Formats: sequence, C-alpha cells, structure tokens
Amino acid sequence: MLTPESQTAVLLGFESSGKSALFRRLTGDKTGLVANVRGSTVSARMGRLPTGMVLADLPGIRTEDDSRSTKDALRTAVAADIAVLVVRATHAEAELPLLLDAADAGGKRAVLVLTFTDKINGSTETLQRYCRERLGIATFALDARDLQGTERDQLLQAIREASNLRMPARRLKPPSCSAVLPSPNWFEHHRWGRGAALAMTFLLFAVPVLLAYLFSTWLQPIIDMNMLEPIRNRLTWTPPLAQSILVGDYGLITLGWYSFLWAFPVVVLLGLSVAVAEESGLKDRVTDALDGWMRRIGLHGRDLIPVLSGFGCNVVAVFQSRSCSACSRKACVSMIAFVSACSYQIGASLSLFSSAGHPWLFVPYLLALGLFGALHTRIWHREHHTPLAIGYRSDTFLQRPGIRAVHWRVLGVSKQFVLQAMPIFLGICLTAALLEWAGIMSTLATAAAPVLQLFQLPADASAALVFSVLRKDGLLILNQGEGSLLQAMQPGQVFILVYLASTLTACLVTLWTVRQELGWRFASMMAGRQAITSLVSTGFMLLLLRLC
Repeated sequence: MLTPESQTAVLLGFESSGKSALFRRLTGDKTGLVANVRGSTVSARMGRLPTGMVLADLPGIRTEDDSRSTKDALRTAVAADIAVLVVRATHAEAELPLLLDAADAGGKRAVLVLTFTDKINGSTETLQRYCRERLGIATFALDARDLQGTERDQLLQAIREASNLRMPARRLKPPSCSAVLPSPNWFEHHRWGRGAALAMTFLLFAVPVLLAYLFSTWLQPIIDMNMLEPIRNRLTWTPPLAQSILVGDYGLITLGWYSFLWAFPVVVLLGLSVAVAEESGLKDRVTDALDGWMRRIGLHGRDLIPVLSGFGCNVVAVFQSRSCSACSRKACVSMIAFVSACSYQIGASLSLFSSAGHPWLFVPYLLALGLFGALHTRIWHREHHTPLAIGYRSDTFLQRPGIRAVHWRVLGVSKQFVLQAMPIFLGICLTAALLEWAGIMSTLATAAAPVLQLFQLPADASAALVFSVLRKDGLLILNQGEGSLLQAMQPGQVFILVYLASTLTACLVTLWTVRQELGWRFASMMAGRQAITSLVSTGFMLLLLRLC
C-alpha cells in the first residue's frame, strides 16, 4: 500500500493558470528543487506537502503547442499518483474540456482547482457543483495567491484523499461565470502596439544587463586586489600544473570566480525583471504583441524570452528553451548562440571598444548581431511541424506582482544557475587550463592566424580568436599592453575583429549545454552553420567598409 510519503501529486494546467502561486502556498512558500519527476524525464519544481507527499509543479501547457515541456507535462501527469488540475474559473468553459482532453486522465485520482476567483463577479457555486457532479472529484474555487488557513487545509486533505476522475460520456459544457475579463492595453494597438512592446522589452532586459555590468565592473578590481592576488601569492610554491589549474588564466579559482562575478548579477537582475513581468502578466502581453515579427524569422513570440535571457547567461537560456515549440526550439537555440551576447561577451566588447578609443562601436555591434542573427535564423531553420492541436488562446490578466512571488521566482533562477550552469563553467575552466598548460592553445592560435589575415586583421590577435571559442571574455587578452594592439588598428578593424570573435562559434560552455539538450549532431551542425554565417557576414561588412 502506498503511503503519503511515497506518492507524488502533480499540478497540471495551462500557462498563467495560477499553478506556481498554488505550489508556493501548498508547500509553504518554499522554492523547491528543480528535478526530474519520478518515473519520467521531465524537469519540474518539486516540493513536499505538510502531509509528506511530494508535489511537482509541471511546466504550463501552452495552447497549439508541441513543446518538449508541454509533451513531458502531459505524459508525467498520466504517470503520477494524483493530478491536481488547475483551471481559471474565469475561463473554465473553454479551458476545462481542453485540459481534460489533453491530459487523458480518466480513472486517475484527481482534484480540480478553479483559480482567479478574485476576478469573478458573484458566486462560483454553480460551476463548482457542475464540475463535482460530472467529474466525480473534489472541486475547489479559490484565489491561489491568497490561499491560507482552513481553505488550504481542506485542499491538502482533498489531495491526500483524492477520488478517481470520471470522464463524462459527452463533452463538458461548464456554466460560465460573470468575470472581469482581461482589459485591452497599449500592446494591442493596431498601429504602434508592437513598437510599444519592443520598447518595453528593451527596458525589461537592457536595464538589468547594464546595471549588472556596472556592478561587476566596480567589484572586479576590489576582488582582484583583496582576494585573488593573495591566493596567487600563496600558491607560488605549487607545481606548474597545479598553478595552471587553480590560478592560471583559465584556473578554477581565477576564471571560475570571473564566471560567477560577470554572470550571476545579470542572472539575478534579469530574473528579477522577468519575475515581475511574469507575475504582472506583462510578459505574455509583450510576447503576444511581438509574435508576428518573430514568426517572420522562424520563431514564436514567446521564444523571445530565452533569447533575451541569453544576454545574462546562454546556458540558462538554453535550459529555458525547453518551453519552445518543437518547430522552433532548435531555431531559438541557434539564435541564442549567435545573437545573445552573454554578460562576459558584453563586458569584454565594451572593454575592448573603450581601450581602442571607440566606445561608440558598441551600438553598431549590437545592431549587427541582431540583424545577421535574424538572417541566420531565417536562412538555416525552415522546418515546420504540426503543433499539438489544443486550439485555444486567451489573454492573461494584468495585476500587481506580489513581493513574495517575485522573490520566489528569483530564488529559483539563482538556484538553477548555481546548481546547473556553474558546474559546467568550472568543467570548461579545467579543460582550458589543461590545454593551456600543454601548449595546445598556442598551437591553435598559430593555426587561426590565416583566418584573420583573410579579413585584413593582424595575426597577433589570433590568440584572442581562439580563446573566445572557449570563453567569450577570452577577447580581453587584447587589452594586454594597455590595449596597444587595438589602438594601432582602424575603427573598422576593431569592429570586424570583435564581431568575428563573438560570432564565429558559440563558446564551449554553450556548445556543451546544447549537446546535452539536443545531442552532438545538432550541436556540431549548429556550430558549422554559425561559422559559415559569421564568415560570410564578416566578409560582407568588410566589403561595405571598403566601399565607404
């Protein structure tokens, strides 16, 4: 006989249905851990209920979608012990029949939770009674963001004693409630809605990246002087191999710290921005408004979130791409690798342009990344798949984000970075340190020199090109000698060098993550395509510079 401690309950519902808020309240506002649900390969946020039962918050189902997260969520719900079906009371007439059809949960122990009751004018008793009688399971109507006390205890007990779901012979037709429907907003304006959405996107992502860059720039010299230099001095007696691994240019302590210093503040601030946008409903409104433009390059509007998250950390962005549709995920990952200048790349590029005396080059540099990244995605990714036919879409509510909810989301993103991204960074640091110690890096730099000469760039910069493959901030070695090499170059040469080194390939950390998510075949094919686009676009810009 199964005990509560050995059972797993899963929250299943459409995106923006209130599942995360319900998870927080039921588990005591704990962030939980991101892990695979028992007996499946789907990653979900896991927590433990006061009853001892494990509760998993599955990825939200998207309508007309065949994403990995949607497919995995539906499969996992069928395999779990108990399914907690979460449906907005304001949209139950459309959402409940679709969710039941998609989940195929007939005969499974289940509980139905109708959320967003704060948006209902009047009583939900008729709707609750209809669902309870037709489905044969406990049904609750509540505000997930304000669940507490007796209402919470009753729901916990109902989950523990859940009855088997009885699928009706005929299609459900839940009675509608008098609801406060989502109101129109600026992003839906037929003329300037997309422009407003684009401006809001810039504010949500550019401002956190800039603030994080300023913070890291301020903190780095302090840490160098007070922490790293003393550690280097204390390890001077160790063998050369140990020094290379620990405190060399790619050491676990030196470069490992820089990995944290330049990425973590961006991840936290971007996580804060995205959390506010998600909790307020702003994210869905913005991405829906930009969907038309994104489809022209082979992506969907909501694929924009992983792409923009890549400006903080490409690894975290690749993980987030799991929510992309199957027909656009590879295109999204490809665009992340080409366009999304991570925090290291942004910091290195700004530093190099400033050292060369041309900081204004950063603006055309970002424009070139966006333009050629869009063309790259459009040219190489034209596959089309049939989406999961759920056929329903509705606007989300705009509401004030709760402080505890935002904190919960930011803490979850931070845990994901520390537990998933940082181990990969440290592994790459170890690999690079061994390559440098063995002299392989110098050999590769010599081999790369002809590529630079092809674009009329100095061969002395070849080491930076090779190092940028391992790490995008490897470009910073061009600052040696107080940037004398950069200062001797023309502005066009500096621009071409930084662009080529940034786009020739994704860094090794990103490629390794892509290999884990999508396999070696796609990772190697993506790298080859990106190299072709980078070389061709670099040649095109060089030709333009000559004509000008």
